[in-house]
Amino acid sequence: MPKFAANLTMLFTEAPFMDRFRLAQGAGFFYVEYLFPYDFKAEDIKSALDLYGLRQVLFNIPSGNWAQGDRGIASHPDRVNEFRAGVHKALDYALVLGVKQLNCQPGKLVAGCSEADQWSTLIENARYAAGVLQEKGINLLVEPLNPFDIPGVLISRTEQAVRLIEELALPNVFLQYDVYHAQRVEGELTATMRKYRHLIRHIQIADNPGRHQPGTGEINYPYILKEIDALGYEGYIGLEYVPARGTTESLAWVKELGYTL
Repeated sequence: MPKFAANLTMLFTEAPFMDRFRLAQGAGFFYVEYLFPYDFKAEDIKSALDLYGLRQVLFNIPSGNWAQGDRGIASHPDRVNEFRAGVHKALDYALVLGVKQLNCQPGKLVAGCSEADQWSTLIENARYAAGVLQEKGINLLVEPLNPFDIPGVLISRTEQAVRLIEELALPNVFLQYDVYHAQRVEGELTATMRKYRHLIRHIQIADNPGRHQPGTGEINYPYILKEIDALGYEGYIGLEYVPARGTTESLAWVKELGYTL
């Protein structure tokens, strides 16, 4: 049975961020995730989690200036110190919030910098991050992003993320598999999940086109979710979609497919 996590960056956006924990609990969720917690005190978020009986399962290491278009800085040769400071900041939050997995976004191609240099920077930064996190029993995840929504991303295909994981060969570096991003880039969803099941530690879902809730697009989610169960996946499935209607209305698919939150 899937363990669905509400992505509070995408869901319940009709309310301020700190109110979304209450709304998630009211909708029936037990687990939450989001992109970044850093605009708020970790202790305040922890209080909200405890108050509403929620478990935080994932967030991202600081990824640069999001408003100005950054989507990760782990591969940027000129921002190594910034990235590594962000690792420690993320760890501080993770320890307060009880989070055991952090997503590392490699970022975009850098003008005037060779892809080989960026890859080398990414390897060393990921190795550093994994070492820091491993001491506290925390996994480092890597997620391919589609280049249609985010042009110029360094890692857009599952095979590229797997190459990074295999080059690092570290015990706490794994794959974050986003079904929406994968569908846009490569398809072959079930075959890919079967092939890399041993590396997948977090899954996120949305339909395509539109990145709305399951049932609004072309992805056969009744089949996909059954396949995830058949693979023995016991991790969380983040609902990282833009509700086509209000968040509460968008959750009707869960019951329609025979699941609960």
